[in-house]
Amino acid sequence: MGYIKNFEKLATTPQRKIALDLIEAAISSIQPEEVLKDFKIENLEQYQNVYLIGFGKGSACISKIIEEKLGDKLKEGYVIDVTAEQFSKVQFTLGTHPLPSQANIDFTKKVVERFQGKISDKDLIIVLVTGGGSALLELPVEGVSLEQLIEKNSELLKSGKTIEEMNVDRKKLSQVKAGGLARILAPAKVMGLIFSDVPGNNISTIASGPTDDPSAENKIVLSNKTALNVMKKKCDEVGIESQIYFDAVQGEARVVGAELLKTAKPNSILLAAGETTVTVQNKNGKGGRNQELVLGALSNSTIQQSNTVVIASFDSDGWDNTEFAGAIGDIQTVQSAKKMNLDIEKSLSDNNSFEFFEKTGDGILTGRLPSNIADLMIVYKY
Repeated sequence: MGYIKNFEKLATTPQRKIALDLIEAAISSIQPEEVLKDFKIENLEQYQNVYLIGFGKGSACISKIIEEKLGDKLKEGYVIDVTAEQFSKVQFTLGTHPLPSQANIDFTKKVVERFQGKISDKDLIIVLVTGGGSALLELPVEGVSLEQLIEKNSELLKSGKTIEEMNVDRKKLSQVKAGGLARILAPAKVMGLIFSDVPGNNISTIASGPTDDPSAENKIVLSNKTALNVMKKKCDEVGIESQIYFDAVQGEARVVGAELLKTAKPNSILLAAGETTVTVQNKNGKGGRNQELVLGALSNSTIQQSNTVVIASFDSDGWDNTEFAGAIGDIQTVQSAKKMNLDIEKSLSDNNSFEFFEKTGDGILTGRLPSNIADLMIVYKY
């Protein structure tokens, strides 16, 4: 049993099956147990105490593996995620994403109160940072209320701004972003283990850079390059020409889909990764950037007039702002939409990609997954 729950339903052609096999390979390569199989921190004996702080989507599963590997060397820890895990020494909090909540703020306050001014330079604090950490680790500056935080974040999520642009605004409202957490944890040795969900892997942007400070040692443990390389290798194994187009794709989702179609070469597979944006026009629409990317591609004549193209885009954590991880599309999707009188352009203008793919049966269903490297895209011209 693979990660895609509706694999058989989606794999209606050999070409669709190849695209779905690539998605399976990509997802498998980024799971915590695979990424951390050789995890080790050298010279732990030099530290008096070792602590663990984790936040972001998938951080609980990853933290559980780190807790097990550290064993008796770990004194205590604090983790917040949207999916729960059982721990021995770590205190877990169930938080919210994509918007902050009182639970997220209370968790962050607890961490600050536990460590600020109460540790020494003989202590090591391992800080696990994953995508979604901007919302889950949050302590507003004085004078900013939770309601104001939620309102501002809601505006940003619908604005069409890039993750870098959004996080510039978020940093202004927070005590723990932009290196704030690392400064709070001084003078302890701070080791940031970063699971990147940001195009370009800029540490100052991932989760708004809570450990982006000279007092911290940061390491990118996982990025989308891992999944891209695995998919490229899989293409080589089955004898299909492929190219890794770009690992930092950005732009309006509906436009990016059409651009990827145009860029893909005949008789080959184009692989890409990044994080697109959606400028929300209809607040009642339901969908995510990956579904909107595929829907935008379906409005292009390249697919509408051809039975030799498959496009898929999916969020690596299995949750594309809805229960679909993303979508797959081709001429079959276009034909299904026509039979059901579904208007592609209207679905786009309504930001209603979820309902469209729910009806055509082309939404990719995995459930939430414990690793997050943003979005992966596949175009197969055969």
